[in-house]
Amino acid sequence: MSQLLDNLNPEQLAAVTLPPQHALILAGAGSGKTRVLTTRIAWLIQNHHCSAQGILAVTFTNKAAKEMVARLSAMFPINTRGMWIGTFHGLCNRFLRAHHREAGLPQLFQILDSGDQLASIKRLLKTLNVDDEKFPPKELQHFINGQKEAGIRPAAVEAWDDFTRRRVELYVEYEAQCQREAVVDFPELLLRSYELLERNEPIRRHYQARFRHILVDEFQDTNVLQYRWLSLLAGKGTEGGASLFCVGDDDQSIYRFRGAEVGNMRDFERDFRVGSVIRLEQNYRSHGNILDAANALIARNSKRLGKNLWTDRGAGEPVRIYEAFTDSDEARWIVEEIQSLVRDGMSRSDIALLYRSNAQSRVLEHQLFSSGVAYRVYGGLRFFERQEVKHALAYLRLINNPDDDTAFNRVVNFPTRGIGARSLETLQDAARTFNTPLYQTVPHLTGKPGTALGQFVGLIERLRQETANLPLHEIVEHVIERSGLSAHYKAEKEGQERLENLAELINAAANFSAEAGAAYEAEEGAVDGSALAGFLAHASLEAGDHQADAGSEAVQLMTVHAAKGLEFDAVFLSGLEEGLFPHENSILESDGLEEERRLMYVAMTRARQRLYISFTQSRMLHGQVRYNLRSRFLEEIPEGLTKWLTPPSPRRSFVSEPSTRYYNPGAAKPAMASMPPPPPMKSRDLGGLSIGQSVQHARFGDGVIVAAEGSGNDARVQVKFETAGAKWLMLAVAKLTPVG
Repeated sequence: MSQLLDNLNPEQLAAVTLPPQHALILAGAGSGKTRVLTTRIAWLIQNHHCSAQGILAVTFTNKAAKEMVARLSAMFPINTRGMWIGTFHGLCNRFLRAHHREAGLPQLFQILDSGDQLASIKRLLKTLNVDDEKFPPKELQHFINGQKEAGIRPAAVEAWDDFTRRRVELYVEYEAQCQREAVVDFPELLLRSYELLERNEPIRRHYQARFRHILVDEFQDTNVLQYRWLSLLAGKGTEGGASLFCVGDDDQSIYRFRGAEVGNMRDFERDFRVGSVIRLEQNYRSHGNILDAANALIARNSKRLGKNLWTDRGAGEPVRIYEAFTDSDEARWIVEEIQSLVRDGMSRSDIALLYRSNAQSRVLEHQLFSSGVAYRVYGGLRFFERQEVKHALAYLRLINNPDDDTAFNRVVNFPTRGIGARSLETLQDAARTFNTPLYQTVPHLTGKPGTALGQFVGLIERLRQETANLPLHEIVEHVIERSGLSAHYKAEKEGQERLENLAELINAAANFSAEAGAAYEAEEGAVDGSALAGFLAHASLEAGDHQADAGSEAVQLMTVHAAKGLEFDAVFLSGLEEGLFPHENSILESDGLEEERRLMYVAMTRARQRLYISFTQSRMLHGQVRYNLRSRFLEEIPEGLTKWLTPPSPRRSFVSEPSTRYYNPGAAKPAMASMPPPPPMKSRDLGGLSIGQSVQHARFGDGVIVAAEGSGNDARVQVKFETAGAKWLMLAVAKLTPVG
């Protein structure tokens, strides 16, 4: 037991050894929350507070769930195979497989990932002749998912206008289509699980009695329905319910756009009368200056539970701040600084470039490529979302469940087999008439459409028969070959990479059989475990994860949202400008600015040793040149923690204390690290303007030209504006108007 608790700090030890009770653990960035969660599980089992089967542990990613299982296995000898540790969606899938009859689902129901759900909605709109400009499929998908994640079925939606009433009607039609085709989307997994637990008392009591300890990771990211699901399992309001052990950080709640409700943390304290709130504030990742800067920033948020990160690693280096003329200048400086870090021995894979908007990445990628610096965009197209993989999975889904219309439509004419749009329209009309899935409708067709579609159905039937007794990985291999996918990509000029992905899919099936197949087939309540059904569910769930590709050493590019949970020796945070970070939309939203500040806090706490923050005076964004004020977040970082690599220009502060960073705008401007000193500007290069002349700018207002440099298209002037301070502007784009 002493070894289990070795090296825990006092707060971690207090959290791990709490007696069975409801607890909220406020775990700051880099404070060892995963260690606390896994050690808590091990401590509960070793001290006989419950068995391994009495634990329910919920995470938000498959990667986190696998890490938890691996750590538990390393701590002490325990068979983790039967434990309920996984994501909300994964655990609900497991629950519904065991109770499919009570849930009103066939045993081999399939899961629609986000892309397949969108395709299903598009098909529905086309079948119903709905104008997809008036009811865009993606917006309808967002509406349906939003209702489900709030626990609302169509009959309960409040519709006060014709537009909303029509969306509710489409919600009804979509549900009917999914039920007919035996498919469920991600939100449906959770909603149907919750509804079954709520209405079926014997099942509810069974799981409430089984799970005596429920542990939740990243609790700040839970939505309304997830909190209700947890409350139901924990027996809220009943005697002898389970103990809820919720670990989270309200300062890192950055997924409101996905439905995350940071208020769940306060609701949990109130609803369950939580007596133990433990703060994990010792950080094992970053140096002190970075943490102090992040603490000062997040302290501006009013709606927080409160904590203050600290470290015993020393103060470290100050936060470096750089002001560039343009986004190209900013990218050039970032790349040169990266090259300098690499020359000093830092690994490229330990360096990250973060940005608020994906639109910012192009100029960074261009500069990295031009400079020969290897890089990777983190969070690109994931394996199970790649075209060729989704085609192969669609064939497998049809073998497993021929009523899956989304899979049918994806591959009925891929590879091309002469089935055109008119034949498919005829089939869809007939399916609506007979109220049957497309696959079952084919025998009703005659003529050319009936012949071509009949051949496709015959192919699927042959594949089903030929793979009936094969191991899972051989089923996948056989389908890839006999469906024509392999031959199709072999004939493509650039098909080799797609073939390699299909080969990897076979490997994935083999790994699944070895690692998860036995557990799936031994599932509690399962009538006839299907390895193929399990693998297809696994593929759909994996498609929801955000994972970087493993590979060669490379600089990592990603949005701040994608960086959550990661850490790097050096972090470059670009684009710290008003309207970009914080994002302009946040100013108009309730609590939007506080979420942007939490996002900035997450970005800063990704850095272990060095944090660079940069911004520009002008930026090309979405095809437009925009002139920027530097972000208010820079004003919220104490001066003693920063080192300005360029003289800070004055600005009108967005905070209560005005900025005190000024310098003489008439002084010679030092050369930027990314370019040689420009030649002095000749008077004729000013286009009729002169130093000392008063000018007007559409955004910054009135000012005076105090300096000039460069020539031709690179010519720029420094203008001291009355309200916006000193700005360097490109003459080619600034459109300055002489005054007087």
